[in-house]
Amino acid sequence: MIREILRMGDPRLLRVAKPVEDIHDPALRAIIADMYETMHAANGVGLAAPQIGVELRLMIFGFDANPRYPDAPPVPVTTLINPWLEVLTVETEDGWEGCLSVPGMRGLVPRPRRIHYGGILEDGGSLTREAEGFHARVFQHEFDHLNGVLYPQRIRDMTKFGFIDALFPDSNLATLEAE
Repeated sequence: MIREILRMGDPRLLRVAKPVEDIHDPALRAIIADMYETMHAANGVGLAAPQIGVELRLMIFGFDANPRYPDAPPVPVTTLINPWLEVLTVETEDGWEGCLSVPGMRGLVPRPRRIHYGGILEDGGSLTREAEGFHARVFQHEFDHLNGVLYPQRIRDMTKFGFIDALFPDSNLATLEAE
């Protein structure tokens, strides 16, 4: 089922999500299925449970190709329950981010370039992975949602935040965001 995606301004997006207590709860499987359906319907590259009003530490992300980020390399499709993050470098890189909860806008966000992350998989197993570049950015963006942080809060230069059609007038990104 496609769920409503909460938009910036909704106070639920600013709350810290609670850990998942029972990973075998059938309701959790239904939430995950809804999250994937919702993310794909919105052309997203990731989605955190708080974005659909579910206050759990649960996130999904990944794609082979995505029209909202046409130049981005593939990111493995991943579901993580109670994820964790370790930053591996003080080196950061700026990158343009959008968000399904902040539709029609993009901002230039600094993020650590290399990270180590992990969490519990749907089957109860565990995952640990190192990532860099766009993969690391996607994970950190979704992880922020679990802590009540939206990407505009991380922007250093507000002149690099705006509507997609104004920032990138010669691209078709604004059309894709509106679909």
